[in-house]
Amino acid sequence: MVNVPLATLPSNGKTIPLVGFGTAEYPFNSTGSVKESTLHAIKLGYRHFDTAALYLCERPLGEAIAEALRLGLINSRDELFITSKLWLNNAHGHLVVPALQTTLKNLGLEYLDLYLIHYPLSLRPESDSSLLLKKDDIMKMDFESVWGAMEECQKLGLTKSIGISNFSCKKLEDLLAIAKIPPAVNQVELNPVWQQKKLRKFCEEKGIHITAYSPLGANGALWGTNRVMDSEVLQDIARAKGKSVAQICLRWVYEQRVSVLVKSFNQERMKENLDLFDWKLSQEELDKIEQIPQSRGNPAEFTVTEQGPYKSIEEFWDGEI
Repeated sequence: MVNVPLATLPSNGKTIPLVGFGTAEYPFNSTGSVKESTLHAIKLGYRHFDTAALYLCERPLGEAIAEALRLGLINSRDELFITSKLWLNNAHGHLVVPALQTTLKNLGLEYLDLYLIHYPLSLRPESDSSLLLKKDDIMKMDFESVWGAMEECQKLGLTKSIGISNFSCKKLEDLLAIAKIPPAVNQVELNPVWQQKKLRKFCEEKGIHITAYSPLGANGALWGTNRVMDSEVLQDIARAKGKSVAQICLRWVYEQRVSVLVKSFNQERMKENLDLFDWKLSQEELDKIEQIPQSRGNPAEFTVTEQGPYKSIEEFWDGEI
């Protein structure tokens, strides 16, 4: 079993495993593999598990945690770091605490380690809980009321830390201006083809830890890019190192001093994705990766509508594309 290194969250001193296991698949929860895969991941040494209300798999993740305790794979729930996320139709001040309570009921847990706002956007409360957004349902988020409710979740002990996902520097600035408890984490797309240098620098200055999703580009998902896995630079480094392209990507993210989420239900790849800690990239290899042309793989086009708060992708991401 691999012991995954931990990082300390600057905002509150709590720790987060530097490699976590993602549970999202598209269509959401379509294979019924989350429980089995989570149990195997725990056996391998994964301790951070990332889910969301959107993914429709909080319940099987919770069943896996209960089973792991029953089997003695872990001695206590406290050995795990569990993250979930607030979906957009509940991103309203009065709905945040009830949404987290529903998530905890689904998971069979008393608390989360981290609760995130999934996107800096709201939907009308009566809208569907899916990614197939109706343009008329999209609303600008009231950061003050929503974040105030997120802070209440932490004060109530429903989650140990709170944070955000898919926030640009500008939107983070707007949030920090009204926050009493600063976000502990910003979970964002990050890989060698989308290195997020500006955002990483900003978050480091503000004491916000970054967790990277889609470290391999998420090709084949609802959105994604093959530019990561098809990169000749990464393929050349992988050949020279005797590693897979995926391992090169994950090691690169790990060396950026951020945590990373990996998502594979293939047992061999699950094991391979933890083989990161006894080797490193050379400065020459890092320099080559730094020169890879950059482009965002997740444009979040669903956020854009003529009648909504964001009229273009550039506007939603505040030019960070």
